[in-house]
Amino acid sequence: MTDIILCGCGGKMGLAVRELVSSRDDCRIVAGVDLNHEILSLDFPVYPALQDFLGEAQVIVDFSHPSALSSILSYCETHSGCAAVLCTTGYSEEQVEEIKKESRILPLFYSRNMSLGINLLIELARKAERVLGSAFDVEILEMHHNQKIDAPSGTALMIAGALNEERESGFKYIYDRHSQRKKRERNEIGIHSVRGGTIVGEHQVIFAGNHETITLSHSAQSKELFASGALNAALFMDGKAPGLYDMSHLI
Repeated sequence: MTDIILCGCGGKMGLAVRELVSSRDDCRIVAGVDLNHEILSLDFPVYPALQDFLGEAQVIVDFSHPSALSSILSYCETHSGCAAVLCTTGYSEEQVEEIKKESRILPLFYSRNMSLGINLLIELARKAERVLGSAFDVEILEMHHNQKIDAPSGTALMIAGALNEERESGFKYIYDRHSQRKKRERNEIGIHSVRGGTIVGEHQVIFAGNHETITLSHSAQSKELFASGALNAALFMDGKAPGLYDMSHLI
């Protein structure tokens, strides 16, 4: 049995994780953390801050806010063996570097997208980039619901980062074309965001060449798939040694 602390337990993803845990017998939520703790009535105690929980857990699952990162890392440092599954999007470059640094002494699982399908899409995009090379222009389109704050999505940046690795950091990211009056350069990778309605998450990677276009796409139809990925990551991280883990290790 894996004991979990759920940060952001009152949010939409927190709800999805709670519902999924209730149907499983290999894990349980022993505590939650949420700023709205006073109005939440759940079957586990909820605290305003992680450090207020005095019990023990094997893994922290975080679907809260980037500002909670420091407190999560601090908690793991003072609770030996406690791992963290970092599912929050919108981390700054400095925070990502902090995660990498702390993974030298802490077991941390970090992925900008917890979907198995998205991570398969990324591997396929890597393969396409290796085969097609600079003869094809690459564009990334991501679409999400109208409540999403960050743009472009962390997943879009994750896809772009993987392609940039294949190109040996040769890509230049372009987020806004309407302000430019010039032809597209060969080393550009366009990243475009759409926000509307209740779209859970859509990502397309477009490879446009001479007289042919190849499109790889993934459509998320429920938040449950992200909750499932997070819980599988939590079980995977139970008892893991310090290091930085991601979906490729889980796959």
